[in-house]
Amino acid sequence: MSEDVIERRSLPEPRYTYGGDDHVFVELDEAMSFDANFKAMAITQQVRRRDIDGVVEVCPANASYLLRFDPDRLHPDALIETLEEIAADIDLTDYSWDARVVEIPVLYDDPWTHEVMMDFRDNHQDPESTDLEYSARINGYDSAEAFIEAHSSQPQMVTMMGFVPGLPWMFQMVPADRQIEVPKYVQPRTNTPSRAIGYGGAFSVVYPVQGAGGYQLFGRTPVEVLDVEQSLSGFEESMVYLNPGDIVTFRRIDRDEYDRIRNAVENDSYEYTTGDLAFEPDEFFADPYGYNERVVEEVA
Repeated sequence: MSEDVIERRSLPEPRYTYGGDDHVFVELDEAMSFDANFKAMAITQQVRRRDIDGVVEVCPANASYLLRFDPDRLHPDALIETLEEIAADIDLTDYSWDARVVEIPVLYDDPWTHEVMMDFRDNHQDPESTDLEYSARINGYDSAEAFIEAHSSQPQMVTMMGFVPGLPWMFQMVPADRQIEVPKYVQPRTNTPSRAIGYGGAFSVVYPVQGAGGYQLFGRTPVEVLDVEQSLSGFEESMVYLNPGDIVTFRRIDRDEYDRIRNAVENDSYEYTTGDLAFEPDEFFADPYGYNERVVEEVA
């Protein structure tokens, strides 16, 4: 098989479990893969589309999903039977969903995350280098610049939300042997700037608020991904901007552009750069780099 295709993964039989009186948890696989994540998204999309009476909350995750239901209206065994029917009807080779493509501008090696990471070098595997330098070295890149190019040149799928409200987990849309992988800090930090771009395992994140964290820090975006007050443009429907199934393209910016965008965000004159795409897993599996070019064109 060519290295420029996404190798499909056969999923085991799903594991259905009860969570108290009002939750059903379904594990599709123990490992994260595009097949597991896309299947979780497809099933939960169909659950929402069917508007099943008694289901009150739907939460897709990396390789699983969780449903909350009203036990006075729906028996968990009936729900599981319906979920099994939905799963049996889904074939990712003949499935698509309407995906939003969102550009997130990033100032890599910014002064704010740099200051924080230097305050916590004793918590790090390599106190003598920066997070970018360390991540570049252990992934085989000869410089931080080459590593930044690898991180920003291919889009990333939002696979789940978690850790804190509004924090997107993003998995880069490249074959497994091209995935960037980094460990978390040896000990977590007690401080991380809001809007910091972090990386742990094989996932990029955007920290929506200032707080603790353990992911390697690569940069900072001037745009918000969480607005609890929903006072900013783009947050009219939800306090959370990104959702599972969205595709993110990171665009490298300099300090002047960072300041211009941040000023626009604070003045509520910033408009997110977005596009729409009928995401087709089968076409992505067959030609990920060609497909990613189409994704980037949506926001170019």
